[in-house]
Amino acid sequence: MTNDGTTAGAASKADGSATGSGDIARSLELLWGTGERPSRGPKPGLSLDRIVTAAVAVADAEGLAAVSMRRLSTELGTGTMSLYRYVPGKAELLDLMLDRVQGEPFAARSDEPPADWRAAIDGMARGHLDNLRRHPWLLKINQARTVLGPSALRGLELALTGLRGMGLRDPELIGVIIAVNSFVEGLARTRADEAEAVAQTGLSEEAFWDNQRPYLERAMLSGAYPVMAGMAEDTFSPEFDHFAFGLERLIAGFDALVREREAEQAASRT
Repeated sequence: MTNDGTTAGAASKADGSATGSGDIARSLELLWGTGERPSRGPKPGLSLDRIVTAAVAVADAEGLAAVSMRRLSTELGTGTMSLYRYVPGKAELLDLMLDRVQGEPFAARSDEPPADWRAAIDGMARGHLDNLRRHPWLLKINQARTVLGPSALRGLELALTGLRGMGLRDPELIGVIIAVNSFVEGLARTRADEAEAVAQTGLSEEAFWDNQRPYLERAMLSGAYPVMAGMAEDTFSPEFDHFAFGLERLIAGFDALVREREAEQAASRT
């Protein structure tokens, strides 16, 4: 139950921040091209593709909350009711937007996956991070019930194809993808939150920490935090690449598992 007395599901559907919260059958028809196309009424040149493109552009520039049928009608120069002939509402539109941007990392790629699974993981992680930087509103979406369209399935197909050389069981391959994506999304969310905090408060990151510096310095001199007080001056340097460090450690961990499985298989054959 939310503060206004509505259920969480109802609230998500109302604000359009949860995938699969609208008419699922209609979203699937639109994603897979099985729905009926409007034959009359809308302004010539209007199409579902143009609507989704405009919605993504608004979300990129101003956030998901700025996306509404009224706003899109203004962007596209058409009546609001014309849009409803193509898409039922914001909830279904979100399903289309998500599938559109999920396909971007793979749009310029060949269907031929990297020869090495390590390179596949590296490419998957970097592509996901770049996509979240281009579309930070993705981090605001509840994707617990994603309506899968062709772009989402193609991305999963390419990811799994690149990981087949690991020799892991199928549930474990999905686990690899979840682990990598969760790591990437955690870092991306932190960066996005920092940028949002600066925009909302007008206080830069440097100024924010400068305000705390005198108190932190006294705390370090108090002797109550000996481990932290003894850390190097560059411990929290922004020049340290936490993404590269974490990704390398993830790949090293998966490599140890793959080698362990290879050794088990070799032992079983002998």
